[in-house]
Amino acid sequence: MKLTLKIWRQENSNASGKFQTYQVSDVSPDMSFLEMIDVLNEKLIVKNEDPIAFDHDCREGICGMCSMVINGRPHGPLKGVTTCQLHMRSFKEGDTIVIEPWRANSFPVLKDLIVDRTAFDRVIASGGYISVNTGNAQDANNIPISKIDADEAFGSASCIGCGACVAACPNGSAMLFVSAKVNQLSKLPQGQPERNVRVLDMVAQMDKEGFGFCSNTGACEADCPKEISLTNIAALNRDYLKASLMDQ
Repeated sequence: MKLTLKIWRQENSNASGKFQTYQVSDVSPDMSFLEMIDVLNEKLIVKNEDPIAFDHDCREGICGMCSMVINGRPHGPLKGVTTCQLHMRSFKEGDTIVIEPWRANSFPVLKDLIVDRTAFDRVIASGGYISVNTGNAQDANNIPISKIDADEAFGSASCIGCGACVAACPNGSAMLFVSAKVNQLSKLPQGQPERNVRVLDMVAQMDKEGFGFCSNTGACEADCPKEISLTNIAALNRDYLKASLMDQ
């Protein structure tokens, strides 16, 4: 396959960025999207040009680092996959592919396609923990948890924190991410001691980081590679209202 790539290049957070056009050929349909960029980078290095900087780690759809907006959609055209799980067979001979970083004020560009997502880390640190008594491990069935609650908690915990929800949201909201991280604990007995303070602190930190407001457009759920449900946001809003009333 021969393809035209329009890739965002930006030296650092303070520099002005722009799209640069690259031609790639001999692209196998079985290559992953990141492997295709690897091939391009090898050619750039041979020509003593600066390779394209992009985040990657597991390349198995687990870590959430492969954050790219591809033809206007976070992680590309397929539903329920990360960029590293996207293969070149999803494109056609002669296609032009536009590749850019997440676009959100709370995710400043560090270089090229890499953005600073430490705002998510600070949100997690503000309340994403539970109190535990240290000592010997408890028996697996010591604390009974219903199958429904366990499934809901697991569904929320499947969020990998990639930030696609923020990139997809027209307001740059992080509500889907924050609600998933709140609800994965609030659904379990172990998460009850900090339940009220957790939702208040994590929402406060989200606002402090400059994320936008949620207007329930549904773009976050549509582009989430793990298909986290909007019901998490509804649950967070209920918990937040209850915690706010109890805090007065």
